[in-house]
Amino acid sequence: MGRSKICEAVKKGRILISDGAWGTFLQQKGLQPGECPELWCLARPNDVLAVAQSYIDAGADMIETNSFGGSRFNLAHYDLGDRTAEINEAAARISRKAAGGDKWVIASVGPTGKMTAMGDVAEKDLYEAFREQVIALAAGGADAICVETMSAIDEARAAVRAALDHTKLEVICTFTFEKTVKGEYRTMMGVSPEEAARDMLKAGAHIIGANCGNGIEQMIDIVKEMRRAAPGAPILVHANAGLPQNKNGVNIFPDTPEKMAQLAPEIVKAGANIVGGCCGTTPQHIRAIKNALKSLSS
Repeated sequence: MGRSKICEAVKKGRILISDGAWGTFLQQKGLQPGECPELWCLARPNDVLAVAQSYIDAGADMIETNSFGGSRFNLAHYDLGDRTAEINEAAARISRKAAGGDKWVIASVGPTGKMTAMGDVAEKDLYEAFREQVIALAAGGADAICVETMSAIDEARAAVRAALDHTKLEVICTFTFEKTVKGEYRTMMGVSPEEAARDMLKAGAHIIGANCGNGIEQMIDIVKEMRRAAPGAPILVHANAGLPQNKNGVNIFPDTPEKMAQLAPEIVKAGANIVGGCCGTTPQHIRAIKNALKSLSS
C-alpha cells in the first residue's frame, strides 16, 4: 500500500509498529567504542542498510535512521561537523531504500549534548543545529522527523520548531523519563510526562511519546499520564527491553521478545498508538510485538 500520513493511519484506528535498537545492533556489526556511529552511513552503508532492512523484514511499519547523534554539535566531537548535511542525507537515503514505497522513515534527531540551563548554548543555536540536520534528513527521503530522548523542553522545542519551519514532514517528539524516589516519572531536567505532552503539542509536534530509560512495563504509567494530558494526540513508545542489568561490566537488557509481546496490549490499552523498541530490542522483539498487536488494529 502507498504511504499516507502517519497521523492519518492512526486516526483510522491502526496500531503501528516501529523498529528497535540501532546502536547495539551496530556494535554487533563491529562498531567500536569511541567510533562515530553516524559515519557508518558513508563508510559502511551496507551494514546500516542491513539493520534497517532487518526491522522491515520483522514487520515494522516504520524505521528510524542512523542519525541520532547527527547534529553539528555531536559530529564536531569527531571532526565531522562540516559533513553534517552529507551524513544525515545519507542516513535517510539508506532507511528510505529499506522502507521502500509503503513503509515510513522516521528520521532520528537526538539531543545535542548542550544545555541552555548550563549556559553553554542559546536556544537559537540549538535551533540552527537542528535546522541543518532536518533539512538534510528531508532531502534524503524521510517521512517524519523523530525528535527523541529529550530531557529539556527548550531543546525539544527548538528541534520541533526547526522541523516545522524547514520541512513539510510530520514531527514526532519523545522524552526519556526516570522514576523518582517519590514514584513520579521525570526527565533529567525535571519535566513530567504531562508537561512534555502539553508543551510539545503547543510547539506543534504531531505525535508525542516516550523512549528509552524504561522497559515497556514502566512505560505503561508514563503513557497513561501523557494520554490524560493529550486525549486526542497520537502517542509513540520506544521501550527498552527491560531495565538494564550490569553483568561483568556489560549492560544486559533482560526482557525477552515474549515478555515484551505479552505487555504490548497493555501499553496500547494505556493509550499508545505506535509501539516499537529502544535499547536491547531486536528484530525478534519487533516481530513478537507485531504478532501480539495484530488483532488490535482496525
